Amino acid sequence: MKTILPATVAVIILVIFLFTWWGSIEPDVFDVTEEAQSHSGVENIKSLPEGYIYTSTLARLGETLLEKNGGYITNDPFFSLLMDNMPAWEAGALLVLRDAVSALRNHLARSQSQSKENKNLAKAEPYFYFDANSWILPETEGEYNKGVNELHRYLADLADRNSSKANFFARADNLGQYLQVVEKRMGDISHRLSLSAVQEIEVKKESSFAADDRQYPVKTPWLEVDNIFYEARGATWAFLHIFKAMRIDFKDTLESKGALVTVDQIIDELENAQAETWSPVVLNGGGFGIWANYSLTMANYVAHANANTIDLRELLIKG
Repeated sequence: MKTILPATVAVIILVIFLFTWWGSIEPDVFDVTEEAQSHSGVENIKSLPEGYIYTSTLARLGETLLEKNGGYITNDPFFSLLMDNMPAWEAGALLVLRDAVSALRNHLARSQSQSKENKNLAKAEPYFYFDANSWILPETEGEYNKGVNELHRYLADLADRNSSKANFFARADNLGQYLQVVEKRMGDISHRLSLSAVQEIEVKKESSFAADDRQYPVKTPWLEVDNIFYEARGATWAFLHIFKAMRIDFKDTLESKGALVTVDQIIDELENAQAETWSPVVLNGGGFGIWANYSLTMANYVAHANANTIDLRELLIKG
């Protein structure tokens, strides 16, 4: 009896360790074209209507949040504490997904401001805005899954050539409205990543103006550095798929504006942001020291993607 109890405890600890390791593995990047083909059953993507790849990508993003290793972790009262990097990753991906679904409902699926909105998208958006931490009555996974199902219903109507229930308008102004939101998200991510590497500074009072008039960067607490990094990983993972889908569904519009190269540059930066990390912890070396600085490296990729997104929106307006 004395030997059984320690052995049982050891096995339980080992199982928990293996699950946390397995559940902390970030999802792979998927092919947005193959996903659309698999869902629609067609071999030639050119036969798919505009917006199909974009929407099927959003549905797959939602499904991945729910079906990846370990499932959805954020609302788990136990494992979310042991695997805090994954809930941060989920928060980043979910934020981007919410913005993309909102853009689909309010801009991309409507011909003008006074046109009727799609009923399935009107249902889908609120589901994705449900409390991310609810684990019971109702649980978050169930609500997000309802949102994914509504996206699938919209896709079915969109693919039906004889139906007018669903529309998608791949116009420059519609895309530009969504990109305004993307700029703000990327700018915020880049800023918070940079604060993770801010050096402590000494606040010196100067007689020329009051200290209250000045704003100094506040260094991110060291316990939050890895959370911000993994939130950025989740957000850039979602952005990568969305921009790949947009490149296909908005190809004619982007070509007419001479903007395809800019989109490709954004995709390149987002792919760089998904490079494999070789350290089990987020390293943030200072200055030109011997340690890598993960936060600044990620901030650099996101900032470049954001700068190109700003250029893209300007091309859509003026091109």
